[in-house]
Amino acid sequence: MLSRFARAPRACRTAPLPLALLLLFAPLPLAAQTLPDEALPDEAPTVDALPVEDVQTFAEVFERIKRAYVEEIDDRTLLRNAMRGMLSELDPHSAYLDDEEFQSLRESTQGEFGGVGIEVGMQDGQLTIIAPIDDTPASRAGLQSRDVILRIDDTPTESLSLQEAVNVMRGEPGSDITLTILRRGEEAPRRVTITREIIRTESVKHELLEAGFGYLRVSQFQNRTGEQVLEALDDLSSEQPLDGLVLDLRNNPGGVLQAAVEVADAFLEEGLIVYTEGRLPDTEMRFSASRETAAPEVPLVVLINGGSASAAEIVAGALQDQRRAVVMGTESFGKGSVQQIMPLGNGEGLKLTTALYFTPEGRSIQAQGIAPDVTVVRGRLEVAEGPDIGVREADLEGHLRARDTPRESREMSERLREDYQLAEALNLLKALNVVGQRTRGD
Repeated sequence: MLSRFARAPRACRTAPLPLALLLLFAPLPLAAQTLPDEALPDEAPTVDALPVEDVQTFAEVFERIKRAYVEEIDDRTLLRNAMRGMLSELDPHSAYLDDEEFQSLRESTQGEFGGVGIEVGMQDGQLTIIAPIDDTPASRAGLQSRDVILRIDDTPTESLSLQEAVNVMRGEPGSDITLTILRRGEEAPRRVTITREIIRTESVKHELLEAGFGYLRVSQFQNRTGEQVLEALDDLSSEQPLDGLVLDLRNNPGGVLQAAVEVADAFLEEGLIVYTEGRLPDTEMRFSASRETAAPEVPLVVLINGGSASAAEIVAGALQDQRRAVVMGTESFGKGSVQQIMPLGNGEGLKLTTALYFTPEGRSIQAQGIAPDVTVVRGRLEVAEGPDIGVREADLEGHLRARDTPRESREMSERLREDYQLAEALNLLKALNVVGQRTRGD
């Protein structure tokens, strides 16, 4: 019986363990577990016998905490802490979700939740910002990808799990939260006070940078992102066919896998988009492009950076491997693992890493990321003041005047001045367009 400790001192041999603890170690048949029906393999894998010595050690620790901890603690709390510990030690993305956390995760994929608007993860044991979400308190406060959060109000983050940190940062709209962050390249931390809001994220935005050249921003992948991208492409090309498009995936923390597949499919006529590999048969999946494609031939530049993660890396990797786009910017985050949300019978759930993503050419995204074809670092374009040195034909007295012909304005938009990477993407699109015209002319 588990209530006996083979190696415990006589003083530690106490009352039998709670029934809940005994049930924890009972090997359940796979059919009795609370995975979704579609996640169950046709044949249940062999369940290895639990190591009796390790189980006894666990039971001994459980009983000593119950008996000697400075404050009384109930069995339910101890068992949930044990389950959280099991999952948190696997990888940064696996977690045990109580009913509140389970509901919070569902809300974030639907596009509305309360908080400051950042995607966070654990990197080198530190709570790190993966990406601020567009048009949220966090992005307006200037938080950046790879900022390390040292404290949330007065609570050091080293004492919090990832899910606990997320729960603390979410709160009532209108309430303030102070984050102490450390930015790369800076020696001293900075304190940033942010007012929480209801975060209603629109995952897709679009505009024309210039006549014929479109800009499509995807801030994260939600259930309707694929549909919204098709609507944006239709709107951008309503007046004239596009000569080029910038797909901006910078600071996109990822999201719904199917949405990423749909966005990549909007630009691909055929071929593999992404595949996954895991231990269970249902975790091995392949997603390919359909023939119905919204923009199969528009010259395309994809912008990525260190805040582009997960589903954003799937899109960038697929378009890069299929030679469909030029990927520009800086190396992406490198989150190439698949999480399944497994509801439990008590209304709570597991978020468990079950597979890894691979690009069409078999590259693993995990801990490697997507390297851009053209590296362009973040910056601001400064336009020199004053005339160029030298004399032009127009400066000569008595020069012939040009005929009145329409020409494009040479004034650079404020967006392009502030965003060097975007300006370079537009320049590359123009070059690709010129090369394409000359090739067709030949």
